[in-house]
Amino acid sequence: MRILSHVFAALMLSLPLLSAPALAATKAAPLPRDSVYQLPVQLVDQDGKRFNWGSRRGKVQLVSMFYTSCKYICPLIVDSGKAVERQLAPAERERLGILLVSMDPKRDTPAALAAIVDKRKLDTARWTLASPAPADVREVAGVLGVRYRALADGEFNHTSALVLLDANGVVLARTEQMGSKPDPEFVAAVRRATTKP
Repeated sequence: MRILSHVFAALMLSLPLLSAPALAATKAAPLPRDSVYQLPVQLVDQDGKRFNWGSRRGKVQLVSMFYTSCKYICPLIVDSGKAVERQLAPAERERLGILLVSMDPKRDTPAALAAIVDKRKLDTARWTLASPAPADVREVAGVLGVRYRALADGEFNHTSALVLLDANGVVLARTEQMGSKPDPEFVAAVRRATTKP
């Protein structure tokens, strides 16, 4: 009996040693070929922090493109993200990140992004607003399937979509239904993605 207890104790002590390399291997696993994180893009968030958007790997993400001076559809994009959040259980919300990427980085400085965070009362535990370098906007839009065109008056015509990414940055679902009544099929996809172990 004493031998068995020593063996059990040795096994318990070795578990952290076994799990650390396993975790490292998981993080170092190559990205799927269809991951949006294959695109090496640096973003600057509402706090002025620079990060590689591939660092979002490991958590399910709701991603959209917007610009802060938009008065019409972009506020509805924020409403749509909030509406999806409201449909989720607390544990599901904890497993979801929301990233809004600017298509107007020349004007969408950290201060402009922070003003939207404050105005819309966005929970920065989940929500991140960020701008890429101007030269990277078209590529980000391309991998997210967002079409946009700059207009002479400084506004943009653009696709309004929420894109659901799995933890590896693979597109699982998308919706172009904007507003405070979320697309039920899209919400179901978000729930499935955030309830997976």
